[in-house]
Amino acid sequence: MKISDHVQHILDHLPARPGVYLMKDAGGAIIYVGKSKNLHNRVRSYFQRSVTDQKTRRLRDQVADIEFIVTGTDPDDEEGELEALRLENTLIKRHKPHYNIALKDDKQYPYIKVTWAEDFPTVMFTRRMVQDGSRYFGPYTAWSVRNTLDVLRRIFPYLTCDRVITGKDERACLYYDIKLCSGPCIGAVGREEYRAGIAQLMRFLEGHTDDVIAELEARMHDAAERLDFERAARYRDRLKAIHRLIESRKVIQVSGGPDQDVIGFAQSNGDALVQVFFIRQGRLIGRESFPMENVLEEDEPAVIGSFVQQFYDRAAFIPAEIFLPVELENAHIIERWLKDKRRGRKVRLHVPKRGRKRELVRMAADNAAEMLGVLQAQWQADTHRQETALRELQAALHLPDAPNRIECYDISTTQGTSIVASRVVFVKGVPRKSEYRRFNIRSVEHRGSDDYQSMREALQRRFRRYVEARDNPQPARPGQKDKEETWQMLPDLLIVDGGKGQLNVAVDVLREFDLLDQVPVVGLAKRLEEIFVPGRRESILLPRRSQGLFLMQRIRDEAHRFAITGHRRRRVKAGLASQLEAIPGIGPTRRKLLLEAFDKSIDRIRRASVEEIAAVPGIGPELAQTIKEAL
Repeated sequence: MKISDHVQHILDHLPARPGVYLMKDAGGAIIYVGKSKNLHNRVRSYFQRSVTDQKTRRLRDQVADIEFIVTGTDPDDEEGELEALRLENTLIKRHKPHYNIALKDDKQYPYIKVTWAEDFPTVMFTRRMVQDGSRYFGPYTAWSVRNTLDVLRRIFPYLTCDRVITGKDERACLYYDIKLCSGPCIGAVGREEYRAGIAQLMRFLEGHTDDVIAELEARMHDAAERLDFERAARYRDRLKAIHRLIESRKVIQVSGGPDQDVIGFAQSNGDALVQVFFIRQGRLIGRESFPMENVLEEDEPAVIGSFVQQFYDRAAFIPAEIFLPVELENAHIIERWLKDKRRGRKVRLHVPKRGRKRELVRMAADNAAEMLGVLQAQWQADTHRQETALRELQAALHLPDAPNRIECYDISTTQGTSIVASRVVFVKGVPRKSEYRRFNIRSVEHRGSDDYQSMREALQRRFRRYVEARDNPQPARPGQKDKEETWQMLPDLLIVDGGKGQLNVAVDVLREFDLLDQVPVVGLAKRLEEIFVPGRRESILLPRRSQGLFLMQRIRDEAHRFAITGHRRRRVKAGLASQLEAIPGIGPTRRKLLLEAFDKSIDRIRRASVEEIAAVPGIGPELAQTIKEAL
């Protein structure tokens, strides 16, 4: 083991005080963030010859620099240790270091958001909590939050549209007809009744199901006594749906006590998963599973400790008790941190030793093990499908090797304005979003739509970057290594969205940079999913159930999605007039009529119904639908 003089100097002068340390590689990227109540002892421990675990050895071999931030006066300073915990959480969220234990696939877990500050609140899926007067519930996993919203909407019909609610609209939308919205837009329910239903939804999410049932029963009986049988039937149907949902869940009774979360843990073959049971008022109201990554050779307390910090740092609700399967090293500091997040209300981390509470932890662990097994089988199947798809493409396209790195390009434009080209990258059949890129096309602006020239410009800019990097290699700037490297790698397969015309453009560009022999290229046409290759008149049609075809479609659709989102952003920046005139069928005259009809407000046009837009002279239903979709 060789330690550089620079690192050794830092190790020799570390203070014996609480704080946070940041380990960096030769490129200046932060690869690990940690905390300790004694920086001197903790950081030096990584560089002891007695260290045997491979993860730590790999980490220290990459360390070229160490920074530290002192947060306390001495190792017994609990305030300093607490501040180190807070700072560590902040730095891990900001830098996402490669070697830190983390929630797997964390793109900010989603929440259910209720816009309670509005007169007619909506309920939606979001990944960010902001201080806007709304109420938040979660975090959930993505599939779970969508399922939860689907169930909630059938019990408590709520708004999802962006209409201005006056109660005087002539017609409601389809969701009212299929009983997924209570229809405040047409006055089917008033403000108070609608808000009462949303309040019940929130109490239901909080676990107060008995209160919600009692209130619904009272409202049902009251409506029946007033001979309002239609309203009574709505309450009856909601009660039936709630009872079915409750019966489908396993009811857990815990004698007395506050709200609780129960954490179970499973680890196998380098993978780990945490399952959380949410118990409110003695009843299990939900559970979530969270796979973890970077857990190889990490012990159970370390993984669970990292999970507790990351999960409750973003949780919309923290219960008074959290049951754990093992003791955590700094449990008392975490309890103080959780108490601060609960605004002074105490939180207890408890490892039950016997009785019903211990049984709950065991049950959560059993469920975690079962779910981990399911996910591992799924990951293995996904890997097998990806490998099969790549082999099929290799055979069908006569490639020398399986195309492990695939780049796909697509163009998005509306009547030749705000043209955006996209590049997406798939590595071993999996999207690598850190290498997605957009190109704002400039060479054809103001000349109308020219997809061929737009594609030419995008490919020229991409491969010019490669040639420049190859012929004039520059040392990577600190923290910029990944951004530079993405241009220095050639794809094993280049896909352009389109038929022979787009393919010919790609061939011309590759020939221009003398790369045609190094980069296999194909065009993928949407109409029949035909694959065109250079020098061949007939297209290639992969079998309809082919994994190779599924992969090509997935890559093409991802490039299309990425291009469209970039194009929409450019349109928004282009200003009000260009936004409207970018819509097919809208010219200066119709733009003027629309603005006059909606008080010169793009937001009013956006919130208007299709019928209201169609009522503007010269618009009509078909164009109104196009406008609605475009905005």
